Amino acid sequence: MINPIASKYNNEQRLLHGGDYNPDQWLNYPEILADDIELMQKAHTNTFSVSIFAWSALESTEGNFHFDWLDKIIENIAKIDGNVILATPSGARPAWLSASYPEVLRVNARRERMLHGGRHNHCFSSPVYREKVEIINTKLAERYGNYPSLLMWHISNEYGGECHCPLCQENFRNWLKVKYGDINTLNHAYWSAFWSHTYNDFSQVESPSPIGESGLHGLTLDWKRFVSDQTINFYRHEIAPLRKITPNIPITTNFMGEVTNPHPFAGLDYAKFAKEVDIISWDAYPRWHNDYETTEFLASKLAFLNDYFRTLKDIPFLVLESTPSMVNWHPVNKAKRPGMHMLSSMACIAHGSDSMMYFQWRKSRGSSEKLHGAVVDHDNSAENRVFKDVAAVGQALEKIPEIKGSKTPAKVAVLYDVENLWALSDAQGYHGGMDYNDKKYPQTLHAHYRAFWKRDIPIDVVTKDKNLTKYDLVIAPMLYMTSEETMEKLAVYVEGGGRLVSTYMLGVANENDLVHLGGFPQKLRDVFGIRIVETDTLYPKDRNAIMWGGKQYEAFDYCAIIETCGARTLGTYADDFYSRTPAVTMNGYGEGFAHFIGARTNEDFLDDFYNIFIEKLGLSCSLISAQDGVSVQMRENGENIYYFAMNFTEKGRQMTLETEMQDMLSGKMLQSGIYDMKPYGVHIFKNNKLKGC
Repeated sequence: MINPIASKYNNEQRLLHGGDYNPDQWLNYPEILADDIELMQKAHTNTFSVSIFAWSALESTEGNFHFDWLDKIIENIAKIDGNVILATPSGARPAWLSASYPEVLRVNARRERMLHGGRHNHCFSSPVYREKVEIINTKLAERYGNYPSLLMWHISNEYGGECHCPLCQENFRNWLKVKYGDINTLNHAYWSAFWSHTYNDFSQVESPSPIGESGLHGLTLDWKRFVSDQTINFYRHEIAPLRKITPNIPITTNFMGEVTNPHPFAGLDYAKFAKEVDIISWDAYPRWHNDYETTEFLASKLAFLNDYFRTLKDIPFLVLESTPSMVNWHPVNKAKRPGMHMLSSMACIAHGSDSMMYFQWRKSRGSSEKLHGAVVDHDNSAENRVFKDVAAVGQALEKIPEIKGSKTPAKVAVLYDVENLWALSDAQGYHGGMDYNDKKYPQTLHAHYRAFWKRDIPIDVVTKDKNLTKYDLVIAPMLYMTSEETMEKLAVYVEGGGRLVSTYMLGVANENDLVHLGGFPQKLRDVFGIRIVETDTLYPKDRNAIMWGGKQYEAFDYCAIIETCGARTLGTYADDFYSRTPAVTMNGYGEGFAHFIGARTNEDFLDDFYNIFIEKLGLSCSLISAQDGVSVQMRENGENIYYFAMNFTEKGRQMTLETEMQDMLSGKMLQSGIYDMKPYGVHIFKNNKLKGC
C-alpha cells in the first residue's frame, strides 16, 4: 500500500476531467483517433482511462501481444499534457481464452457453466485465469511503468458477481475450515439442526442455490462474505506485479453504487476492499429528471453515496464514471436538461470528489452501449449541446484547482453496515421476502441522513470498522445484526461522551444471524435503558402515531414495543394495544446519551427530532443560507473554506451570504447580502478559514 498523498498523483495539481477512452474500438479509423486528440483539448479534459476492455486488442491470440497501438495513444495524450489511468483488462476476457480454458467461465447458482460472452464472466478461483491475468498485467507494468503520463492503475472494472464451480466450492470449504475449525462449530453457527440439515463433514457444504440449500441464513451470510473475500483475493493477485514493478503508481478500482435506493453495491464489502486500494473511486449514475421524485430528493441520495465513498478512507475520492447526457440501461433514459451537467458534476466535487470522469469519451458505433451517452457523439462534433456542457465543466474545474485535496469537516455520522443489509435481506419476517429493498434499510439510513443534508450540515456515512470518537453524534438505524464487538464499540462511544441514536430492529441477531438468547441484549439494555419486547409489523395502509414534543407524527411499517429500564420516555404511541407506551426514549450512559426511536416515521419527525441535536451541539456552521431546494456543502483545507451553493430545483431561488466571499467561478467578490440563483444554478465561494465559523 502506498500513500497517495505522497505519490505521483499528488503532483497533479488539476482536478481530473476526462473519462473512459476506448481507442481499441477505432483502430481501423485513424482519422477518428486523430480527431479525438483535438476534441480532448476543446473539451478541456486532461485524464483518460485507457484499455479497460482491450484484452483482445492487446493479446489477439494466446501469447501474441500487440502494444504499438497503445504506445501511440498514450504518447498522443501526453503531447496535450494529459494523464493516463491505465487499466488492467481482466473485466472481459478474449474469446480464445474461454475456448482454450473453459474453466475460466463461471458456474451460476443452478450449477450451470456459463458460455463465453458479456463481461465479468470469469472465475476468481481459476488458476488459469489468474495466470493469464498476471502475464498481461506484468507486461503492461514493464512497458508503461515509467511513462511520465501514467497517473494511476485502474484494476479491472466494476468487480462483482460470483461463481459456484467446483474450484470455488473447494475454496469456500477451506475458507469455512479456517473460520470455524471443526464442523460442529459450523453446525452451531448455522443452526443446521433446523430441517435436519446438520453437516457431518465440510465436504457436504455447498454454496446456496435455488435448487439446493437456501434456508440456512448463516450459510448465506458466509457465502456473501466468502465471495467478497475471494474477489479481494483475486484483486490482490492482479495488483501484485504492479506493486512490484511500479511501487510509486497509486492503484484504484471503480466501486459501484445504486443511487435509486440508495446504497453501495451490495455484492461486496467495500469497507474491506477499501483497505486494499490507494484511492477510492466509484461510478455515479443518478436518474436525473425522473417522474417519481424531486431533483432535490435525488440530489440527497447522490450526496449520501458520495459521503459514503469519501469516508471509506477519509480522503478525497474520484468519480471515475458518470454520464454527460444519458445512459442506456435505466428504465427510461432521459437526457440531462440544460444546466444539469454542471450542477450534477459540482454536486460530486462538493462532497469530496477530486474528479469528474465520464463513461464514455466517444460513443461506440455498435453493440449494447452504442446509444449510451458520451462526450463525443456519433456526429463527431464539438458544437452540440452535450459537448459544450462538458467543456463548460472543464473550464469551471480549471478555475478551482486549489480545492483538490480539501476535506469535509463532519461531526455527525450515519452507520452503514453491508453485512447488516445481507442479514436483513434474508430475514423472513417483518416485510416482504428475501430482497435488499423490502425492509428499506438503505432508504431508512438516507431518511436520517437527509435531516442534516437539508440543513447543510456535513455528515459522514461510516462503516462499523471506523473510529467513532471524533463524532459528536452517531446514528445507527435498524442495526438488526449486532455482534458483541459492535455492542461494545457503541457502548464505549456513548460512555465516553458521545450521543447515539438507534431505532427499531436493533440488536436482534449476532454476527452469524443467530438471534440473541434472552431477547434484547443486556449490553444494549444498559446503554439505551430499554428492553424491546416485540416488533409490530404494519400493513402498508396501517398507521399509528407518535406523540412527542406536543405534536403528533405518523408512524408506519414498524413499531417497536418497548419497556424502559432506566431510560426517560420522551414520546409515546397514540394507538393500538400499546398506546401510551414508550416510543421515543433517552438514556444517560457514562458521559453520553443513547436515544431510541421505536417506529418508522416521515421526514417531519426526523427534522424536528434532529433539530434539537443540531442546536444543542452547535452543528450548523455555514456562512451561507438559502431557500428550500438549495444545498450548501463545504470543503476545507488549512487556509480556506469552500462553499458550494447548488440549486436542485427547476425554479429560481435565493441565497444569503453572511460575509464577503469570492465567487470562484466568476472571479467576483460578493458582499454580504441576498442573491438570486438560477434554476440548476451553482456558485462556489472561497472564504478565509479565519473568518469562518
